[in-house]
Amino acid sequence: MNLNQITISSLDTRTSVRFYKKLGLKLIVDALPRYARLECPDGDATFSIHHTEDLIINKGVTLYFEVENLPKTVSDLQQKGIIFNSEILEQSWLWHEVHLKDPDGNPIIIYHAGKNRKNPPWRIN
Repeated sequence: MNLNQITISSLDTRTSVRFYKKLGLKLIVDALPRYARLECPDGDATFSIHHTEDLIINKGVTLYFEVENLPKTVSDLQQKGIIFNSEILEQSWLWHEVHLKDPDGNPIIIYHAGKNRKNPPWRIN
C-alpha cells in the first residue's frame, strides 16, 4: 500500500494554490475554483485542494513536507513572502523543522529528517 494523496478543504482555492506553488508544488489539475491537484517536486505523492463553504480546521492534522536543505528552503520561501511561525527547531526525535500555516490555517511543518524519518535509532524491528 502507498499513500497516494492528501486532500484539504479551502475557502479560497485560488489563494491556496498560489501558496502551495510558492512552497514548490506543481499544479497538474486545474479545475478552479472547485478543485486543484498539485504534485510534490520529489517522489510520487500528490496534494489536492477542494473548495468548501464551511471550513473546519482539524487541529489533529498537520501537513509535513520534507526537504533536503531546510535552511536554504526557509530562506528561499521567506524571499517569496512566506511567513513562518517558528525558527528552525532541532527536535529530540532528530528532525529539524520549521512551522507555518497555509491561508486557511492548516498547520504545516517543513522539515529534514534524512534517515531518521523512517529509521530512528529507537525503531523497532
